[in-house]
Amino acid sequence: MPQRPPFSPIISLLTVASIWDGQLNKQLKDLGLTTRKYGLLAHIQATPGISFSELARRAQITVQTAHTAVRALVDDGLAADATAHAGAASDLRVTQRGTDALAEADARLAALDRAFAHGAPPLAGALEGLHEEPFGEDLQER
Repeated sequence: MPQRPPFSPIISLLTVASIWDGQLNKQLKDLGLTTRKYGLLAHIQATPGISFSELARRAQITVQTAHTAVRALVDDGLAADATAHAGAASDLRVTQRGTDALAEADARLAALDRAFAHGAPPLAGALEGLHEEPFGEDLQER
């Protein structure tokens, strides 16, 4: 019988993340959002007029991916790009429809957060703040 590999906290965290990402995507689908679109729209709402490069940096994606995702948000009426012409600085904003979708998405996320925290209180507590500063600035150097 093959020996089981040793416990990996990274694999465990990725598995848990995948499960909850699926749950969140299911909750967001009828709002026209995915986890990524929700995050991008929230960044745009938090920083009206944000540039594509700053949006990409915050979301940890390429600028081209940010352009593609924002184009989908604009096409769906969730965001607007008031850029005057090609080559001009972007002026990204959330539309009223986007604001309404974000408010509903926030409520649904809060319900999922409560379910997660109820089911795994120590893990929920341990995760608090890690998205902002996972392990310090030197993580990428390891």
